Amino acid sequence: MTARRALRQAEPVRHSRILGLGAERGDQVVTNDDLAGPIDSSDEWIRQRTGIVTRRRAAGDVDVLDLAEAAARRALDAAGLTGADVDAVILSTITYFHQTPAAAAVLADRLGATPAAAYDISAACAGYAYGIGQADALVRSGAARNVLVIGAEKLSDVVDPTDRSISFLLGDGAGAAVVGPSDTPGIGPTVWGSDGSKAQAIRQTHSLAELAADGTLGMPTLRQDGPTVFKWASFQMAPVAAKAMAEAGVEPEDIQVFVPHQANMRIIDQLVKQLRLPDSVVVARDIAETGNTSAASIPLATDRLLAEGSARSGDLALQIGFGAGLVYAAQVVVLP
Repeated sequence: MTARRALRQAEPVRHSRILGLGAERGDQVVTNDDLAGPIDSSDEWIRQRTGIVTRRRAAGDVDVLDLAEAAARRALDAAGLTGADVDAVILSTITYFHQTPAAAAVLADRLGATPAAAYDISAACAGYAYGIGQADALVRSGAARNVLVIGAEKLSDVVDPTDRSISFLLGDGAGAAVVGPSDTPGIGPTVWGSDGSKAQAIRQTHSLAELAADGTLGMPTLRQDGPTVFKWASFQMAPVAAKAMAEAGVEPEDIQVFVPHQANMRIIDQLVKQLRLPDSVVVARDIAETGNTSAASIPLATDRLLAEGSARSGDLALQIGFGAGLVYAAQVVVLP
């Protein structure tokens, strides 16, 4: 009997890190007053409940792939790489309106990354953190050397201006990161999960199949059960973030930057309180000017802190995303 030849496996590397970040915000500044009329509200009411003063939205002729491409190019430039250096593209979005082909494949072609592996993930506001976890695993396993992760949303396309549950929260933008090999640990273990029993807490008004059957329904838009989401995010996500620190072998005192999903300023404040983070920790509050951009919110907020000098290269950052699904993911990363 002929001996069976042993299979080869990719050569793993010990560590990965974020090599570069990039961001793109919608170019239109939308104030609370711009939105208050149709929801019978006011600037004061929106500020008190969300902390949002303005949100950024993109023009009608800009789509989610345009936002993703701009952010991705900036991330590649920051990492000193080109599309040809990318082995995999992971794009998280809920606002690309084609079931197939994947937006990631189209984006890879735009960037000159072909024949990189390319796929979309649908993890809403946790999508970027999901993508970082997957990129870390791909790099360390040897399956890819450089992985481009993008969170991109044009949420203004799924807004009902008369809806008081979520419409006034939402903005447009994209954030991207290049993950590659590192001599030292740059991305801690990802703590992630889901709770589909609360799937209706953040949802579409109807499915595309229902729209096809009844064309009068119009484009599906988003709805939210605010109290359910607030309670879940404020009190159940703090243990997830704490576990991410424990898995990474760090204490709250070691964290220099905290970048939670930019869902609501009150949720951010509650997480800081629950985690007992020191006053010295820089907390991302990009929601005040950008709004909730779902999968894009963590990289957008991180990019702002770095650009403003509030955070620095090499800082240890705790990031956590959470949203529709309900899904969540957290990890500790070294900032590029």
